[in-house]
Amino acid sequence: MHHFTYREDELYCEDVPLKELAREVGTPCYVYSHATLRQHFAVFDSAFSNVPHLTCFSVKANSNVAVLNLFGSLGGGVDIVSGGELFRARQAGIPPERIVYSGVGKTPAEIDYALKEGILMFNIESDQELEVLNRRAGELGCKARIALRVNPDVDPNTHPYISTGMKKNKFGIAIDTALQAYGRAKGMENVEILGVDCHIGSQLTEITPFIDALKRLRLLIDRLGEMGIAIRYLDLGGGLGIIYDQESPPHPHEYAQAILQEMKGLSCTLIFEPGRVIVGNAGVLLGKVLYTKKGPSKSFVITDAAMNDLVRPSLYGSYHLIQPVERRERETQIVDVVGPICESGDFLAKDRSIPMVQPGEYLAVMSAGAYGFSMSSNYNSRPRAAEVLVHGDRYSVIRRRETWQDLVALENIPDFLKG
Repeated sequence: MHHFTYREDELYCEDVPLKELAREVGTPCYVYSHATLRQHFAVFDSAFSNVPHLTCFSVKANSNVAVLNLFGSLGGGVDIVSGGELFRARQAGIPPERIVYSGVGKTPAEIDYALKEGILMFNIESDQELEVLNRRAGELGCKARIALRVNPDVDPNTHPYISTGMKKNKFGIAIDTALQAYGRAKGMENVEILGVDCHIGSQLTEITPFIDALKRLRLLIDRLGEMGIAIRYLDLGGGLGIIYDQESPPHPHEYAQAILQEMKGLSCTLIFEPGRVIVGNAGVLLGKVLYTKKGPSKSFVITDAAMNDLVRPSLYGSYHLIQPVERRERETQIVDVVGPICESGDFLAKDRSIPMVQPGEYLAVMSAGAYGFSMSSNYNSRPRAAEVLVHGDRYSVIRRRETWQDLVALENIPDFLKG
């Protein structure tokens, strides 16, 4: 469910016509629906309303402070993986007691920042990280609250780049050695064990991998109890998929029902780290057609939106529905939709049948709210796109378009290069 619909053959976001918005703000730009963001968060969070839980939105999916502020106002927390994401979360007003910190490469400076902020919990991913955290907490005179991220070796049946819970992945601590790691943590003076953490991958479209992982975690929690380690929080991560094309992921309530059935008899506060399932279909990338080009074996639609704006198709071969902002009767053609970047890998779609469009028309790349702007770059010295939040019949630019001056604002020509 989302609030991008055609009205009299013109695509709207809520009550704002996207053609008008594109003309006023310019392209490329990301457009998010406030109503969709709010609804998706509420649907996911309410699925667990009968048990103690905390829904921590995954900041890496969409890190705009306005989006984070919205989820915080709904009672949500955040899952972060860097000091920069912690800074964003705090700027957005997220209370530290609703922040969990994941990631395999936390630096000492980032650890210190999170300790001083008093976040809820660190999700520890290695023995050496645990030792550094214990040492830094001692230096600062505080206790570091932790969970160990356990790798349950479950195949999530997703793209290998976003699979995170198998033995060959860089994330987490193998479940076979987790008991020893917890034993070491128990003996550390500056560490307080709060929980167990697990995240097996992203864009999962089946419930079975989640349940397989949870069953293994339950056995681990029982063994920890025998060691005198009481687990107060069970962080099950995120990963629930969305519909980009022909996928049929479970509804959050179906997912919750299966999780809660498997959780019976276990008295932990649940933490979830949804990202894509909340923001994915709440955003689109708007681009303008610059040229159409017919080659000897291929036809191309060249837009001002490129792989630096949305890298998922180039990086993962991901599908995003692309449709004209103005819908009318016209022939279709099979084309590659590409951008201006000087790479053959710069495409938004390959061999795609779309209505024949002309220069000056606008295209909407759907389901772009997750891992869109947050993965964008300045490659080819292209300023990053604007971000817009629509609320009913109003909209606000929540991140202005970068300028050419912004591209060089942090750079300097040293004196020894000046004549």
